[in-house]
Amino acid sequence: MFHSYKTSGTCSVRIDLELRDDKVYNVKFYGGCPGNLSAIPILVQGMSVNEIEDKLKDVKCGMKNTSCAAQLAKAVRTAYDEEKGV
Repeated sequence: MFHSYKTSGTCSVRIDLELRDDKVYNVKFYGGCPGNLSAIPILVQGMSVNEIEDKLKDVKCGMKNTSCAAQLAKAVRTAYDEEKGV
């Protein structure tokens, strides 16, 4: 199922992704640093929600309390929970 997540505290403003069972596909960031945000979708393609969350949830960007990667961790968890009705 397709999901769109509005980010908070980052240069990127939105993340779109597709969730099939607990696997993540077709991640697309809007805004932010082009190099990093074109690499992250390639690296997480086909990974599970738990894998992405475990690896990325605590990543910080400079002095910020979050990062685009950490926002992706939130996005995939939110999408998964929405689909499961949590």
